[in-house]
Amino acid sequence: MKLIGIIVVLLFCLPFRLLADSNTEIDHLLDFVRKSDATFIRNGQEYKPTEAVDHFQKKREHFAKEIKSAEDFVSTAATKSLLSGQSYLVRTKDGHTQECSKWLIEELKRFRNEKKAVPIGTPRKS
Repeated sequence: MKLIGIIVVLLFCLPFRLLADSNTEIDHLLDFVRKSDATFIRNGQEYKPTEAVDHFQKKREHFAKEIKSAEDFVSTAATKSLLSGQSYLVRTKDGHTQECSKWLIEELKRFRNEKKAVPIGTPRKS
């Protein structure tokens, strides 16, 4: 009977843990954009990183019920314009232009790999 209680508690807590991890990852992506030295292109117009973060954050809030993971965030808030359907682009300091979603997914993979490499209990860099 005790085991069933433990399982119920774990199953109840697991979604909150996953949501916390997702929010940490999304916050990291927004911080990554904010600190980047990149130009963001939306519907042909260029934006500063802080402007891109503001836009992505508004879309994050708008689609809050649909966003369950960092991948959901990228696909709903940082991939394309809802109005025109055009992909968001990012131009890095070296002049390379690519789809913003691909750029963010690459950073998400790097962030997750870095998290795996840090021993439990060791403070992480953001």
